[in-house]
Amino acid sequence: MQAASRESYAAAAEQLESVVAAASPAELSATADEILAVADVLRREPRLRRAFADPARSGEDRAGLLDAILAGKVSDRAAQLLRGLVAGRWSSPGELLDATEQLGVEALLASADKAGDLGEVEDELFRFGQLIDANPGLATVLGDPNAPVAQRAELVNDLLKDRAKPATARLATLALAGFGGRGLAGSLTRLVEAAAERRDRQVAYVTTAVPLSEADESRLGARLAAMYGREISLKVSVDPSIVGGLSVQVGNDLYDGTVSRRLAEARHALT
Repeated sequence: MQAASRESYAAAAEQLESVVAAASPAELSATADEILAVADVLRREPRLRRAFADPARSGEDRAGLLDAILAGKVSDRAAQLLRGLVAGRWSSPGELLDATEQLGVEALLASADKAGDLGEVEDELFRFGQLIDANPGLATVLGDPNAPVAQRAELVNDLLKDRAKPATARLATLALAGFGGRGLAGSLTRLVEAAAERRDRQVAYVTTAVPLSEADESRLGARLAAMYGREISLKVSVDPSIVGGLSVQVGNDLYDGTVSRRLAEARHALT
């Protein structure tokens, strides 16, 4: 986001936190659904998106337009948060859409957090991403942009029914539409990281040839936490093709100590 949009979103996010403090998990979940439903409308209606982000109109005027459209259709809680969004200054209509979607996600994550489920939601989203990575056919079906999102969402809900938290399933279906303009895999990754951020943690993606023991994971997490100065959420994938060792990615930092990398370097040196 550009500076004006970042400031507007920061104000909306602060307003959300005041709502979070006074709302129950169920109320926050309902509010999240309402905000995400509005984001869906903005995605489908570019003219409406442009009207809400029009810098030639005052924030009060845009908020009044929102009230006229949503009167009686959403809760007062959701209306208050959405009014704060559209009354802000936005660098582009697309950034308003992204912010609306992000606010809905944050409300849903806050609901899971208040219910004590956020750590599980984070892990379930990561495992769902691993499931898709391991099944190319499933990845093709779920990532097909020509198939209606509602149809693909039915498949996701069937896959996750009774196997994941409701918030996980809702976020996974959101990823189908391309959260934040990303593809399915990128959307799931961003949602995992958003859940970790809500818990004030940084995600470390670990790839290892064999499963790590709990003691190994604990030592690795402690070492990374000391390096980065914050709690670390380890996301471990097992890939026998790396032969041995492990790789760790934290943000843009990659630490690759795999045997496969060393073999590749040796081959390159010999040629």
